Amino acid sequence: MLTVNESFPGPTIRVRKGDTAIVNVYNYGRYDVTIHWHGVKQPRNPWYDGPEYITQCGIKQGHNFTYVVLFTAEEGTLWWHAHSDWTRATVHGPIVVLPALGTTYPFPDPYEEHTIVLGSWYKGDVMTIISDAMYTGGRPNTSVAHTINGQPGDLYPCSNDTTYRLKVKPGKTYMLRIVNAVMNEEIFFGIANHNLTVVGQDGAYLKPVTTDYISTTSGQTFDVLVTANQEPSLYYMIASPLFDTHGTPFDNSTSTAIFEYEGDYTPPPTPVFQFLPGCNDTEAAVKFAKSLRSLASKEYPIYVPKNITQTMLITTTMNHMPCPNKSCEARGDRLASSLNNFTYVTRSIDILQAYTRNLSDVYTTDFPDAPPVMYNFTGDRGNLSEYTTPGTRVKMLNYGEQVEIVFQGTTIVSSESHPMHLHGFSFFVVGMGKWNFDYASDPLSYNLVDPPKVNTIIVPALGWVAIRFVADNPGTWLMHCHLARHFIWGMSTVLIVKNGPSNDTSIRPRPSYMPSCSSS
Repeated sequence: MLTVNESFPGPTIRVRKGDTAIVNVYNYGRYDVTIHWHGVKQPRNPWYDGPEYITQCGIKQGHNFTYVVLFTAEEGTLWWHAHSDWTRATVHGPIVVLPALGTTYPFPDPYEEHTIVLGSWYKGDVMTIISDAMYTGGRPNTSVAHTINGQPGDLYPCSNDTTYRLKVKPGKTYMLRIVNAVMNEEIFFGIANHNLTVVGQDGAYLKPVTTDYISTTSGQTFDVLVTANQEPSLYYMIASPLFDTHGTPFDNSTSTAIFEYEGDYTPPPTPVFQFLPGCNDTEAAVKFAKSLRSLASKEYPIYVPKNITQTMLITTTMNHMPCPNKSCEARGDRLASSLNNFTYVTRSIDILQAYTRNLSDVYTTDFPDAPPVMYNFTGDRGNLSEYTTPGTRVKMLNYGEQVEIVFQGTTIVSSESHPMHLHGFSFFVVGMGKWNFDYASDPLSYNLVDPPKVNTIIVPALGWVAIRFVADNPGTWLMHCHLARHFIWGMSTVLIVKNGPSNDTSIRPRPSYMPSCSSS
């Protein structure tokens, strides 16, 4: 099991808003590895963003690489994780970005703060699991448990004595910094008999929303306040999956931790339990997502792009690819996924190096602004093929463009939700809806006043989501589904933002050392 500093999850990085962190990564494992700073903009600094073969090649066994992580506008909870094959299953940890010195939270200070990392536990080496699946063209084995701070909880005999326990004082309010590091499922999270007040998401503050559960997809982070205002006892903290695809194996396990009141009382034989929305309750997840609004106050203003210069409609699709002699496990084919029916092919050199050195034959700049064929995305697709086209296609953007992307779910092979993550940017979620996006009517319902500013958003099964951002960060930035199996199957592309007119709007100089892309 590959870990960082012998811990699972890995250590928490604590900084203040505007800090620069220097992180030296030594690779003592058996596989090449990179680290991504999920949700950190890294202005003009793509060299240290971390995705393998996008901004760098892997750190080889026995070597090290020093990352320079530039924090700017982020404030709240983010996270770091490996970004090379499936190593992020066990190589990840929280990032806590505290307010700048002399400032404070836009809510009363909590009594204590605690990080809650939701993860996946596999039986076997995760790199072997995904390698075997890629060889056969089939699905990788599912995880056998979800975890809360590294433990599946006392519903599992192996975790009876090591279940995570959060001890609380009656009447006190606590901040939970929740990180969803789960590999392939969305998660509902709640604490039995306690309301949660959501005050931040993905390193930005929200208008407070009180709820009895949160819905979080892979890659998202939340800042949540909870007050210990119930009868002193033991209460379960519960994480259960949302997986809205029929007929596909998934990890349907529930993990638990214990919210434990201090004081003189007789503990119950088992903690108080609470049922969360069901594993196929997409409506509950969408309802929660739609309830979130940016704080958008005088102290925390937002600037939503309103003069759009670049629009894109991108379909998120499950596909097949042909396999020689129909020898693979997906009805003779190989499982794949795509954006606009193009499956991303990883090259043996990183895109950033190819772009900055003008290397040819590494990528093409013809990723389309719309699907090559328009059809009934969420209904009967007729005779449309399940096959996708492989290639390393990127999208070029001019510096300063105001961009709107509508992600559209589809029913090819299977309809399921997709958490889309964009490196190098936070974006505004201006709209979300069911069925096919309607260019005439759906923009009329956009929230352009206080939309949440995030780096990862769920594209609902049989629905769409619209995002906006300004392309003000030059570099090569990965955009992909954050479900590990979909990413490895090709649901990604790269946005290349060109340099602006000055040094301050151009990519920073290449570091003196970058990991080699050669195999030796």
